[in-house]
Amino acid sequence: MPALRTALAASCTAAALVLAAAPLAPAGAASAPAAPAFLDARQMPASSTPWSAGKVTKGLPEGSAFCAPGALPAKGTSHRVFRTELDTGGLQINTVAPTASRAAELVTKLRRGFAACAERVERRYPGTEASSAYHGRLAVEEGAYVYSLDTRDQEVGSTDIHLFSAGRDGRTVTYVQWGRLGDLPDAPVQGFRTTTRTAVNKLHR
Repeated sequence: MPALRTALAASCTAAALVLAAAPLAPAGAASAPAAPAFLDARQMPASSTPWSAGKVTKGLPEGSAFCAPGALPAKGTSHRVFRTELDTGGLQINTVAPTASRAAELVTKLRRGFAACAERVERRYPGTEASSAYHGRLAVEEGAYVYSLDTRDQEVGSTDIHLFSAGRDGRTVTYVQWGRLGDLPDAPVQGFRTTTRTAVNKLHR
């Protein structure tokens, strides 16, 4: 499963420019809406070693949104990568869509990608067993949805567990990812649900 692990790791690796500060609006002009806020390192699920947060950067990260490739556009999008000292990583992508209905469509695309992820992984990586699970809707703003992907390399016996979520506040969509070695019983599902709720609440607080 090294190729799969590399692909998952790539989705948590930033390789873009630092988010530039917006220019001041001319006198009398209507102020532009504030950019959606991102999670802080301390708001990620509890870990045995501290989280660190990368800079907010424009565009999609390298590897885009794993489990939902092509679901999010580069335009209107920024991301932040999270890491710990151990083999645990995280990612948040925020996208501002032209309309609320378009944002709702993006959430639907993400959810379809999450639900079909295991099947796609098994096709792409022969010898890997994968299972996806839905962990429910969170009642926050226009809603958020939590999923997991559990994979096992049948040759080596190594396992990886990833959690994914998609949520929306008006025109803004947020994608959150967490992952490390292990199985679903080892994953902080409840902590990730709290992180997702915080991510959506924080977008335009």
